Amino acid sequence: MTAALPVLTQTKLPQWKTASWEDYKRLRDEEEAHRLFFHAGWLLVKDMGWEGISHAQIKDLFIMLMGLWFIAHPEPTAQSMSGCLIEQSGMQAAAPDLMLYVGEGCPQWKTGEQRRVDLNKWRVPDLVGEIADTTLATDLDEMKQLYAALGIREYWVIDVQGRRVMIFGLGEMANISNMRVRKC
Repeated sequence: MTAALPVLTQTKLPQWKTASWEDYKRLRDEEEAHRLFFHAGWLLVKDMGWEGISHAQIKDLFIMLMGLWFIAHPEPTAQSMSGCLIEQSGMQAAAPDLMLYVGEGCPQWKTGEQRRVDLNKWRVPDLVGEIADTTLATDLDEMKQLYAALGIREYWVIDVQGRRVMIFGLGEMANISNMRVRKC
Protein backbone atom coordinates (compact mmCIF):
# COMPACT_ATOMS: atom_id res chain seq x y z
CA MET A 1 0.00 0.00 0.00
CA THR A 2 1.29 3.46 -0.88
CA ALA A 3 0.32 6.68 0.87
CA ALA A 4 0.54 9.93 -1.02
CA LEU A 5 1.24 13.06 0.97
CA PRO A 6 0.43 16.50 -0.41
CA VAL A 7 3.41 18.63 -1.34
CA LEU A 8 3.64 21.51 1.09
CA THR A 9 5.14 24.75 -0.13
CA GLN A 10 6.86 26.91 2.40
CA THR A 11 6.03 30.60 2.37
CA LYS A 12 9.14 32.58 1.57
CA LEU A 13 9.66 35.14 4.30
CA PRO A 14 11.48 38.40 3.62
CA GLN A 15 15.18 38.36 4.51
CA TRP A 16 17.52 41.16 5.58
CA LYS A 17 20.16 41.83 2.91
CA THR A 18 23.24 44.03 2.91
CA ALA A 19 22.56 47.31 1.13
CA SER A 20 23.56 50.95 0.94
CA TRP A 21 21.40 53.97 1.70
CA GLU A 22 21.31 54.55 -2.08
CA ASP A 23 19.85 51.04 -2.58
CA TYR A 24 17.19 51.87 -0.01
CA LYS A 25 16.35 55.22 -1.69
CA ARG A 26 16.07 53.57 -5.11
CA LEU A 27 13.48 51.11 -3.78
CA ARG A 28 11.70 53.80 -1.76
CA ASP A 29 11.27 56.01 -4.80
CA GLU A 30 9.90 53.25 -7.08
CA GLU A 31 6.20 53.42 -7.82
CA GLU A 32 5.72 49.89 -6.51
CA ALA A 33 4.59 49.84 -2.86
CA HIS A 34 6.88 48.15 -0.33
CA ARG A 35 7.28 48.23 3.41
CA LEU A 36 10.95 49.10 3.77
CA PHE A 37 13.30 48.84 6.72
CA PHE A 38 16.93 49.98 6.70
CA HIS A 39 19.41 49.74 9.58
CA ALA A 40 23.19 49.63 9.83
CA GLY A 41 23.75 48.66 6.18
CA TRP A 42 20.94 46.08 6.10
CA LEU A 43 17.71 46.32 4.09
CA LEU A 44 14.45 44.43 4.58
CA VAL A 45 11.81 44.67 1.86
CA LYS A 46 8.30 43.45 2.59
CA ASP A 47 5.97 43.26 -0.38
CA MET A 48 2.80 45.24 0.29
CA GLY A 49 0.63 42.36 -0.87
CA TRP A 50 -2.41 41.27 1.05
CA GLU A 51 -2.03 40.89 4.81
CA GLY A 52 -3.27 37.68 6.33
CA ILE A 53 -6.69 37.62 7.98
CA SER A 54 -5.27 37.43 11.53
CA HIS A 55 -2.79 40.25 10.89
CA ALA A 56 -5.49 42.52 9.45
CA GLN A 57 -7.96 41.78 12.26
CA ILE A 58 -5.41 42.49 15.00
CA LYS A 59 -4.24 45.71 13.33
CA ASP A 60 -7.80 47.01 12.98
CA LEU A 61 -8.70 45.99 16.54
CA PHE A 62 -5.61 47.72 17.95
CA ILE A 63 -6.35 50.97 16.10
CA MET A 64 -9.99 50.86 17.17
CA LEU A 65 -9.08 50.29 20.84
CA MET A 66 -6.56 53.15 20.78
CA GLY A 67 -9.20 55.42 19.22
CA LEU A 68 -11.76 54.53 21.88
CA TRP A 69 -9.21 55.13 24.65
CA PHE A 70 -8.37 58.59 23.33
CA ILE A 71 -12.07 59.46 22.89
CA ALA A 72 -12.54 58.65 26.59
CA HIS A 73 -9.31 60.52 27.52
CA PRO A 74 -9.11 63.50 25.11
CA GLU A 75 -6.02 65.00 26.75
CA PRO A 76 -3.38 64.67 25.47
CA THR A 77 -4.10 64.63 21.77
CA ALA A 78 -2.95 61.62 19.78
CA GLN A 79 -2.42 60.74 16.16
CA SER A 80 -2.15 57.28 14.63
CA MET A 81 -0.11 57.00 11.45
CA SER A 82 0.03 53.25 10.91
CA GLY A 83 1.98 52.05 7.90
CA CYS A 84 3.67 55.39 7.23
CA LEU A 85 7.37 55.38 6.33
CA ILE A 86 9.64 57.03 8.92
CA GLU A 87 13.17 57.92 7.95
CA GLN A 88 16.35 59.27 9.51
CA SER A 89 18.19 60.30 6.36
CA GLY A 90 21.25 58.25 5.53
CA MET A 91 20.89 56.03 8.61
CA GLN A 92 17.61 54.25 9.33
CA ALA A 93 14.13 53.83 7.92
CA ALA A 94 11.08 51.80 8.90
CA ALA A 95 7.40 51.32 8.07
CA PRO A 96 5.90 49.96 11.30
CA ASP A 97 2.48 48.30 11.35
CA LEU A 98 1.44 50.63 14.16
CA MET A 99 2.68 54.12 14.97
CA LEU A 100 1.34 56.54 17.56
CA TYR A 101 2.19 60.15 18.38
CA VAL A 102 0.94 61.53 21.69
CA GLY A 103 0.87 65.25 22.44
CA GLU A 104 2.17 68.16 20.40
CA GLY A 105 4.64 68.08 17.53
CA CYS A 106 2.99 65.44 15.34
CA PRO A 107 4.18 65.45 11.74
CA GLN A 108 1.99 67.36 9.30
CA TRP A 109 2.18 66.90 5.55
CA LYS A 110 2.31 69.96 3.29
CA THR A 111 1.77 70.13 -0.46
CA GLY A 112 5.00 69.48 -2.31
CA GLU A 113 6.66 67.52 0.51
CA GLN A 114 7.55 63.84 0.36
CA ARG A 115 4.92 61.50 1.80
CA ARG A 116 7.00 60.15 4.66
CA VAL A 117 8.02 61.27 8.14
CA ASP A 118 11.47 62.88 8.04
CA LEU A 119 12.92 62.32 11.53
CA ASN A 120 15.49 65.04 10.87
CA LYS A 121 12.53 67.45 10.81
CA TRP A 122 9.94 65.80 13.08
CA ARG A 123 10.19 64.01 16.43
CA VAL A 124 10.06 60.22 16.66
CA PRO A 125 6.73 58.53 17.40
CA ASP A 126 5.96 57.75 21.03
CA LEU A 127 5.04 54.15 20.25
CA VAL A 128 5.52 51.78 17.33
CA GLY A 129 4.33 48.23 17.00
CA GLU A 130 4.64 45.22 14.78
CA ILE A 131 1.98 42.56 14.34
CA ALA A 132 3.88 39.27 14.27
CA ASP A 133 1.84 36.66 12.49
CA THR A 134 4.82 35.07 10.69
CA THR A 135 7.70 37.41 11.64
CA LEU A 136 8.07 37.03 15.40
CA ALA A 137 11.83 36.33 15.45
CA THR A 138 12.65 39.37 13.29
CA ASP A 139 10.25 41.59 15.24
CA LEU A 140 11.85 40.60 18.56
CA ASP A 141 15.44 41.06 17.35
CA GLU A 142 16.28 43.22 14.32
CA MET A 143 13.13 45.38 14.50
CA LYS A 144 13.63 46.05 18.20
CA GLN A 145 17.22 47.12 17.55
CA LEU A 146 16.14 49.35 14.65
CA TYR A 147 13.45 51.11 16.70
CA ALA A 148 15.83 51.59 19.64
CA ALA A 149 18.42 53.13 17.27
CA LEU A 150 15.74 55.50 15.96
CA GLY A 151 15.14 56.67 19.54
CA ILE A 152 11.62 55.29 19.87
CA ARG A 153 10.85 54.82 23.55
CA GLU A 154 8.07 52.20 23.45
CA TYR A 155 7.77 49.20 21.13
CA TRP A 156 4.95 46.68 21.06
CA VAL A 157 5.08 43.25 19.43
CA ILE A 158 1.69 41.64 19.04
CA ASP A 159 2.26 37.88 18.71
CA VAL A 160 -0.80 36.66 16.81
CA GLN A 161 -0.11 32.93 17.16
CA GLY A 162 0.96 33.14 20.83
CA ARG A 163 -1.97 35.46 21.64
CA ARG A 164 0.17 37.89 23.61
CA VAL A 165 1.43 41.45 23.52
CA MET A 166 5.07 42.16 24.42
CA ILE A 167 5.79 45.73 25.43
CA PHE A 168 9.37 46.98 25.36
CA GLY A 169 10.47 50.21 27.02
CA LEU A 170 13.43 50.91 24.76
CA GLY A 171 14.70 54.19 26.23
CA GLU A 172 18.47 54.02 26.05
CA MET A 173 20.05 51.09 24.20
CA ALA A 174 21.21 49.75 27.58
CA ASN A 175 17.60 49.32 28.68
CA ILE A 176 16.46 47.14 25.75
CA SER A 177 15.83 44.19 28.07
CA ASN A 178 13.03 46.12 29.84
CA MET A 179 9.94 44.14 28.77
CA ARG A 180 6.39 43.40 29.87
CA VAL A 181 4.30 40.57 28.44
CA ARG A 182 0.52 40.55 28.42
CA LYS A 183 -1.36 37.39 27.53
CA CYS A 184 -4.48 38.03 25.41
